[in-house]
Amino acid sequence: MGHEGSTAADRRGRILWEPPPDVRERSRIGRYLRWLEAERGLRIDGYDELWRWSVGDLDGFWGSIWDHFGLDSATPVGTALVDAAMPGARWFPGVELNYAAHALRSEPDGPALVALSQSRGRVEMSIDDLRDQVARCRAGLVRLGVGRGDRVAAYLPNIPEAVVALLATASLGAIWSSCAPEFGTRSVVDRLRQIEPVVLLAVDGYRYGAKAVDRRAEVAAVRAELPSLRATVLLSYLDGGPRAGSPAAAGSGEAGTIAWDDLLAEPADLLFVPVPFDHPLYVLFSSGTTGLPKPIVHGHGGILVEHHKVLALHNDLGPGDRFFWFSTTGWMMWNYLVSGLLVGATPVLFDGDPGHPDLAALWRMAADEGVTFFGTSAPFLLACRKAGVVPSQVTDLSALRAVGSTGAPLPAEGFEWVYEAVGDDVLLSSISGGTDVCTAFVGGCPLVPVRAGEISCRYLGALVEAVDEDGRPLVGEQGELVISAPMPSMPVGFWGDDDGSRYRAAYFEAHPGVWTHGDWVTVYPDGACTISGRSDATLNRGGVRMGTAELYAVIESLPEVADSLVVHIEDPAGGPGRLVLFVTPAAGARLDDDLRARLARALRTELSPRHVPDEMHEVPGVPRTLSGKKLEVPVKRILSGVDPDSAASRGSLANPEVLDAYSSFTGATWHDV
Repeated sequence: MGHEGSTAADRRGRILWEPPPDVRERSRIGRYLRWLEAERGLRIDGYDELWRWSVGDLDGFWGSIWDHFGLDSATPVGTALVDAAMPGARWFPGVELNYAAHALRSEPDGPALVALSQSRGRVEMSIDDLRDQVARCRAGLVRLGVGRGDRVAAYLPNIPEAVVALLATASLGAIWSSCAPEFGTRSVVDRLRQIEPVVLLAVDGYRYGAKAVDRRAEVAAVRAELPSLRATVLLSYLDGGPRAGSPAAAGSGEAGTIAWDDLLAEPADLLFVPVPFDHPLYVLFSSGTTGLPKPIVHGHGGILVEHHKVLALHNDLGPGDRFFWFSTTGWMMWNYLVSGLLVGATPVLFDGDPGHPDLAALWRMAADEGVTFFGTSAPFLLACRKAGVVPSQVTDLSALRAVGSTGAPLPAEGFEWVYEAVGDDVLLSSISGGTDVCTAFVGGCPLVPVRAGEISCRYLGALVEAVDEDGRPLVGEQGELVISAPMPSMPVGFWGDDDGSRYRAAYFEAHPGVWTHGDWVTVYPDGACTISGRSDATLNRGGVRMGTAELYAVIESLPEVADSLVVHIEDPAGGPGRLVLFVTPAAGARLDDDLRARLARALRTELSPRHVPDEMHEVPGVPRTLSGKKLEVPVKRILSGVDPDSAASRGSLANPEVLDAYSSFTGATWHDV
């Protein structure tokens, strides 16, 4: 970290990993480069040249992805991109395909799926088993009257049945959407009522660590709020299997309710309905921390080409790989994980508490299952570091080739910990993207080095730039993250937004014709970048904009700090405002004057005097979404006097009980540092 007055370029992290000399022979992106030369006559020497070609010739690049991976269409394939205007870019006109057909065409080296759960025993499915279950589920949905364009909703954990139901739904040209069962009733209804599902698939409950969580009352409440439902399918999961006499086991608890086994009772042929490139595949929802969650519609074709590109060329996944990413069905990373099937990798599903019985549990699971790509969140990696976990000493991670991190910027200390405690030869990919595009647009690649605290590259086909207030590109300086050219997995639109006004307002108002994502980013001359936090949570000190990520890296490096959140409160009279830090102390610690002084000293020394807060306050917890993101903007609204229930949707939070603590600071006399 540099001092005030230093530039971003002065603060480049040290190189922790470099591509091996034979990377082109060993990696799938190397195979793609050889294919480009043989089939397209393009000899490309390095990643930067490849990226520049990929964003400069979008039609040529995305057409090459289609051909290189041998994607199938029921109709002739012509031009990849016929209209590059945003919003409204037109991709692969006339193409008809099906995502599920591609997910089930691969022949993985080993099982198609492996699933671990704290609610039941290990499950392993071969590709033939998976195809059979999808065919049976498809037939069951047809018996329930589901057809092309109908919505099928799930209140299911990250288990094979959810994958089966997604693929069966997609095979029909019906539209999938899922919520994790830890979502509260209101959060589920706020999402699903917008899309009017005809079938709901749900579990009776689940186990989270040692705790049993019964969700039958929530399922009943959700059903009552969804008048569009024709049927509900119940899976008995809480106790690891059907319980004698239980409604879930019998499938006869209420009219219109059947059991999962009854849905799959009849064998059937595996069939796929060809649909247009932009036909809806699934609806993902924004976090919904304020207002109704946005129903973001993704198409079959956009997801198909994007996930082939990112999983094979950037994550280097294919047959023989075991692909794990800790996620729930309420987060886009679950959809990303399932797409491992597209490239022949084996998704490894996990349902439960990642910290049970301790923070080494997932690392032991990775060793037991031979995981080659281990994906998780930045907060989990930082928690492991703070707890002193050294995975390489507690288990055998010799199969592991790559670690993925998302959900928040990973600071340099997190990178250093991975290379010290996990393995010095793994490729660490800190990635960023979003539900909006159901992928990452910056991350890692086998062809580029890894620097501490940096995202290694901009992904192929993603024209990511930092721009100033006037939309001018910046290099080596912090700016607003924009995507200046279309990507196939940009949303088809928002559900129910017939005139596209909500979609345009969400991404295209700040810079017309350019996607504005809502993050602060610094892009370096070599294409690496750092993301500094949400631009809607900007800290503005004396006219200098600061992201929150670098503050958290310093604050949470102190062992006495378990978690933290920082917001800037503007002065309506135009004064400098107040920078407010909330600290959740570690067990046995308190935010006393000594800790306040040490925090201030660390921020001043490692960052600058501007980064020292005006106030510091102890709180019982930092509100986070179910995917682990801090709620800076809702807390800022609470401090301005907004009721906590209006500032954030409690059902979308992992720890809604902590919200009320922040309302006690409204109008308070602040404790100066």
